[in-house]
Amino acid sequence: MRITGISTHVVGTPWRNLTYVQVHTDEGITGVGETRMLGHTDALLGYLKEAEANHILGSDPFAVEDLVRRMKYGDYGRAGEIVMSGIAVVEMACWDIKGKALGVPVWQLLGGKVTDKVKAYANGWYTTERTPEAYHKAARAVMERGYRALKIDPFGTGHFELDHQDTLYAVSLIEAVRDAIGPEAELMLEMHGRFSPSTAVRLAHELAPFRPAWLEEPVPPENLKALEKVAAKVDMPVATGERIHDRIEFRELFESQAADIIQPDVGHIGGIWETRKLAATAETHYTLVAPHNVGGPVLTAASLQVGFTTPNFKILEHFNDFADAEIKKVVKGAPVVDPEDGCFHLSDASGLGVELDVDAAAEFPQQQARFDLWAEGWEQRKPKGTGR
Repeated sequence: MRITGISTHVVGTPWRNLTYVQVHTDEGITGVGETRMLGHTDALLGYLKEAEANHILGSDPFAVEDLVRRMKYGDYGRAGEIVMSGIAVVEMACWDIKGKALGVPVWQLLGGKVTDKVKAYANGWYTTERTPEAYHKAARAVMERGYRALKIDPFGTGHFELDHQDTLYAVSLIEAVRDAIGPEAELMLEMHGRFSPSTAVRLAHELAPFRPAWLEEPVPPENLKALEKVAAKVDMPVATGERIHDRIEFRELFESQAADIIQPDVGHIGGIWETRKLAATAETHYTLVAPHNVGGPVLTAASLQVGFTTPNFKILEHFNDFADAEIKKVVKGAPVVDPEDGCFHLSDASGLGVELDVDAAAEFPQQQARFDLWAEGWEQRKPKGTGR
């Protein structure tokens, strides 16, 4: 079997463009992969066009390791977010092809299942007015859908510091959310790399009574010493890693022991097998894995293949029941959260278990998507001045 070409499809919303890649073969089997770029969609498409000619055409889709190695190292330079995302979408599609050809789900090819279900946590649910009352109502709606966990960044446009008044308001939002979801649900606290170490530590102490399940990206991701400083002074798990795009770059993070939970994005770190390798390394450091997942149904399905086969897999992020939920229709067989237990359940469908509906995807043309965490109202995910 050989790859005869790829086709790309961009599904657009005002705040995110989802790039789907179909990999076609000479035996008529097509696989699909997906990633979500922020402001770099056209760059990704440009890279894929060159990579198709230089590396992908004529390759054996079963030889995933070889193709990833050539795409990563065959162009002399250091692979960053764009290249690793391009590798990821092609790599996912190759696993999908392999599973379909063999008639088995991808998780079976990764060593088999270690669990029948993966817990989900909701994100993208607080797109309402930024008040305690509105957040209480929105959080209750999440629980009513069966979720047992959710995540929130309550800090507005905070950057490096947060003054006393804004701190009190953020606390009031978290207080309302905890009241809405009850004591048993998990509440993940997102900081989006906003703060200085001292501010992050102070806010963690202010919010500790509401028992956050983790403190996510408390400081900008470039400085591990700053993260170590935070980790040494807080009594809750620290999570980070969505903006690290090469598993090798996690080495120093593991050595520092500053993170209890890593959050690689399967769509940015080279795909399914690269993430599974990273998870195995994390296991040797007694570190949990909870992938970043702001993509659509294909990226969710790919992340679940890792989840079902990984002993130290904690939970999976899920946007697609909340922010622009209508994009779920671009895929047949989209993973769903069971309202009875708030989990994704194991599927025996071959490959990734999903199929891209190209006609449905065409109903969501690419947009000049924006997601600016420093803009007022960013959490509503309705940026001004978008369109294409």
